[in-house]
Amino acid sequence: MTFTTQDHLMMQKAILLAKQGIYTTAPNPNVGCVLVKNGKIIGEGAHLKAGEPHAEVHALRQAGKEAQGATAYVTLEPCSHYGRTPPCAEGLIKAGVKKVICAMVDPNPQVAGRGLAMLDEAGIETASGLLEADARALNPHFLTRMETGKPFVQLKMAASLDGKTALKNGVSQWITSKEARQDVQRYRAQSGAILSTAKTVIDDDASLNVRWSDLPPSIQESYQQASIRQPMRFILDRQHSLTSDLKLFQASDEVVTISSQNTHPIGTSENHMQCRVDDGQLDLKEVVNKISRDFNVNHIWVEAGATLAASMINDNLVDELIIYLAPKLMGADGRSIINLIGLETMSEAIDLDIKDIRMVGKDIRITATIAR
Repeated sequence: MTFTTQDHLMMQKAILLAKQGIYTTAPNPNVGCVLVKNGKIIGEGAHLKAGEPHAEVHALRQAGKEAQGATAYVTLEPCSHYGRTPPCAEGLIKAGVKKVICAMVDPNPQVAGRGLAMLDEAGIETASGLLEADARALNPHFLTRMETGKPFVQLKMAASLDGKTALKNGVSQWITSKEARQDVQRYRAQSGAILSTAKTVIDDDASLNVRWSDLPPSIQESYQQASIRQPMRFILDRQHSLTSDLKLFQASDEVVTISSQNTHPIGTSENHMQCRVDDGQLDLKEVVNKISRDFNVNHIWVEAGATLAASMINDNLVDELIIYLAPKLMGADGRSIINLIGLETMSEAIDLDIKDIRMVGKDIRITATIAR
């Protein structure tokens, strides 16, 4: 099918609408919908929160009876199954739309072309593939999990220009600027889970939650505080060293401890994950898989020290690295950013593909992937 200039403009509008859910919809995908009739927009909507109406429902409600004979532009194939809400494909059929153009087919096994098939069977003209690359960029975490069965894992690290995360005596606050720390809050707010270690929590007395006051002003201006979803927090604690007086446990948001035991001194069995030990350390592959599978998480944001960072990379668990470099020199005896040890030849060095470099305040933020 050849798409018209109007088709492109309307899908661009739907993609902009979908972006409204970046900090609120997980684990559901971000989706936007625009209904057009006689060259005019008669309804539009975005999916804003899991369990609440999907983008198509908002657009159909706005259009009312005018939806009959309209064209629907949707960033993701309309769903075909009953979940917490009825199938959107069914809603479009009942409304009497004449055409549905979606940017991409939904890779979710519960949909995977069945939504378009339902529409076709009802006599509605369908097409897909319009601005697909832009639509895919809306949902990298959802798509990774649907297409690979694994969550999207981002590893965050911060260091001085000479690669140090703390002075020799352990002092580390603050290496990076306020703007960089706000940027970290933005990434936390997009994630479904934050993974860290008991050592990191204890050393920094870290809460690891999304702090509204520290979010960038652009987010505060666009969202209500109550609408920002808090990610679950998962803490590796093989030695059971966490104590209930830590700031981590003062927030009401859920904390799940992880160890090789079936219980933890803090909390209940529902707030504890048991994982096997491999070579004296918790099996990180099992940890990541259990977080994704048992807690329906698409996106894991990892904040940890040099040892866990190295283990995550060595176990091939990292999809993307977010590295902040501050304009400071902290000395050769400072603590290193990552404990990769035993490398003896340059062929053993881990190559990175740098995807983006930009200034965040006074700091440099590098986005990279492991070269495969």
